[in-house]
Amino acid sequence: MCRLVHVLDRIDLHVEVPAVPFAELTAKADGTPSAGMREQVLAARDRQRARFGGDGSAVNGRMTGRLIRKHCALDADGEAMLKAAMDDLGLSARAHDRILRVARTVADLAGSAAVTPDHLAEAIGYRTLDRKLWAG
Repeated sequence: MCRLVHVLDRIDLHVEVPAVPFAELTAKADGTPSAGMREQVLAARDRQRARFGGDGSAVNGRMTGRLIRKHCALDADGEAMLKAAMDDLGLSARAHDRILRVARTVADLAGSAAVTPDHLAEAIGYRTLDRKLWAG
């Protein structure tokens, strides 16, 4: 189990994907079109490019600790939320940084200059395998 925890610690997103009910698969309602998603992702990448000085290879996933502290600053509520997640899930320093990088990306996708507690909560939510391992 220890080896599995070390491997999972290096993965940014842990998402469990349940089976889609037949009724949803056959529903007539449209989801988000791919073109709309593409525009949102390209806009987020443009925000990252601007943040890191126009270098197309500089993205949130490659931020160093110093850059994380600079670009992922949290307010008091966000700090308290992250501390609670770290304590409750027994997360490592590596997981802490990965959560902040993902939260920054969530904020970029939302068009937000700041990482808010909502962005942070979403990023923490992507650590489902951490929750399962520590709960059991």
